[in-house]
Amino acid sequence: MKTYIRSIALFFTLALFVSCEQERLEPASEVAPGGGTLSQFMAYSIAATDPDGSNVNGRIVFWKGKLNQTLVQVSLYNTVPDLQHPVLILNGPTGTASETMIDLSTVSGDTGELGESKFFIIDAAAFYDSIATMDSHISIFLSENDDTIVATGNLGANAEPVDMN
Repeated sequence: MKTYIRSIALFFTLALFVSCEQERLEPASEVAPGGGTLSQFMAYSIAATDPDGSNVNGRIVFWKGKLNQTLVQVSLYNTVPDLQHPVLILNGPTGTASETMIDLSTVSGDTGELGESKFFIIDAAAFYDSIATMDSHISIFLSENDDTIVATGNLGANAEPVDMN
C-alpha cells in the first residue's frame, strides 16, 4: 500500500513540475485568410430631432466587408444612460410614415454604440452597392418602450454621404 502512495505522490510531483515548464508563445497578430482591414465605406449624419432637449446625434457608417457583407456601425452622442435606443432603417425620406427596411437592434445609452460587437452585419451581397440609390432614412428611438424619435437622418438617394471613399 505504501508503494502505491509513493508512486502516486511521485507521479503528481512530476506532473506539477512538467506542467510549470510550458513555453510561453507570443500572440499571432497576422491577418487570417479572407480577413483584413475594412477600407471602403459610406457615412451619413444622424441629427437630433430635439436639439434643445437630449440632442442625440451622430453617424451611421456602412462598411463593405470582404465576405460579401455590409457592416453597419452606428455611433451616437448624448444618449440616455441605462436605456437601449432602438435603431431602424426605414423606407422613404425622414418625416414620412414608412415601412421598416432593417431593424439594426439597439444602441446602448451607456456607450452610444451597437452592443458589444459595435457592428450590425447585413449578409446580402449587393446591399452595399445599393446604398447610394436606396430611398431610405434612419431613425433612433428613445427606448424600447417609448417610440419617440430622438434622432434621424436621410440615407442613400435622400442625402449625400458626409464621408466616403
